[in-house]
Amino acid sequence: MLFLVAALLLLGTVLGTVAHAPLSFTLAAASVIAVWLVVFAVRERHGRRRHTSAH
Repeated sequence: MLFLVAALLLLGTVLGTVAHAPLSFTLAAASVIAVWLVVFAVRERHGRRRHTSAH
């Protein structure tokens, strides 16, 4: 329950910050996060395929 409260407080803080940031900054930050998530997903998928094929 404490984790849920902390997560909601953090989400509210982040959304409040984004609401006051310029649109160009928000879009740039969103693009960086999206690229980071895509790279992470590709690395995870590639790592799992290599790991499962070895066994």
